[in-house]
Amino acid sequence: MGVTKRSPVRGVAALAMLLVAAVAGCSSKSDDTASQAKTPDKVVYITGFGSFGRDAYIWVAKQKGYFKAANIDVQIEPGNGSNNERELAAGKAQFSAIDLSAAILQISKAPSPLGIRAIAAIQQNSMSAIMALPGSGIARPQDLAGKTIAVTPGGVEELLFPNYAKLAGFDGSKVKFVSSSAAQLPQMLATSQVNAISQFVVGQPTVQAVVKSKSLTVLPYSDYIKDLYGNALFTTTSLIKSNPDLVKRFRDALLKGLNDSLADPDGAGKILQQNVPTANATSAAAELSLMKQYVQGTAGATVGGLTPDRVGQMVDTLHDAGAIQKTVDADTIVDFDLVPKQG
Repeated sequence: MGVTKRSPVRGVAALAMLLVAAVAGCSSKSDDTASQAKTPDKVVYITGFGSFGRDAYIWVAKQKGYFKAANIDVQIEPGNGSNNERELAAGKAQFSAIDLSAAILQISKAPSPLGIRAIAAIQQNSMSAIMALPGSGIARPQDLAGKTIAVTPGGVEELLFPNYAKLAGFDGSKVKFVSSSAAQLPQMLATSQVNAISQFVVGQPTVQAVVKSKSLTVLPYSDYIKDLYGNALFTTTSLIKSNPDLVKRFRDALLKGLNDSLADPDGAGKILQQNVPTANATSAAAELSLMKQYVQGTAGATVGGLTPDRVGQMVDTLHDAGAIQKTVDADTIVDFDLVPKQG
């Protein structure tokens, strides 16, 4: 009996079918993996304070697709300053902009670790300041003696005032403070209920609009207290431990938005108004223009950078001013492994 020969054509066809099936199987698994990889990480971010121009960079980063490119779906919530660290510690958000001095105050007095860490600076210098109307008799820090200043309850400006006064060369004990909400401060100045108010430097355009003045006397704390950072980007220690890659991706996307906002404040103001209709694009752009020098710091400084020496000096400054009763280690405030590197 002869040997039956296999048809070359049928053999090739069978092999082709096997290859197609194998590729289809791999493709199916690959598609499933890709689909899972594309599922974005959902996070909540709390702004430093409200929806002002100084915080526009988060909306810029989102609208320009930086978070999307980093596979992050971010929900933006307006913050209220002094409460941000507690909201973050309570797990109501994963990231927030928080005044570094205020965070040190909270960390130092907390009975147990808050579980939050800074991972980047927003401003290299504090934007805290005192503002007064032209013709108020206040033209320099020494003129504040004997005057009344409105501040927010527990605000850093009041806590640091004795140190500011000492360095500026006048008796801070001769100044009277009254408390009010941040939203009411400009109106109190406009109606002459007080001689001056505490405010961030970048709030000048907003205050001027309320008091209907083309100019203001602005006395920045950074003229005398040189070692204070401003706001910093904070996250939780639990997220740093569980997903450090997400923390890095968020940090980088946000800093891209910050850099873009400084390079094009008018464009950033418009983006803010598109996302927050109650915002004023012109005022937002003016705030960002004023903020630029505080973000970039001295020549050669890395945007977002934080150093152990300066953070430690901040702690010493707050302690010497009586704002905190015990010192805390810089590593309990900042995760320096996640801070943008110099250069």
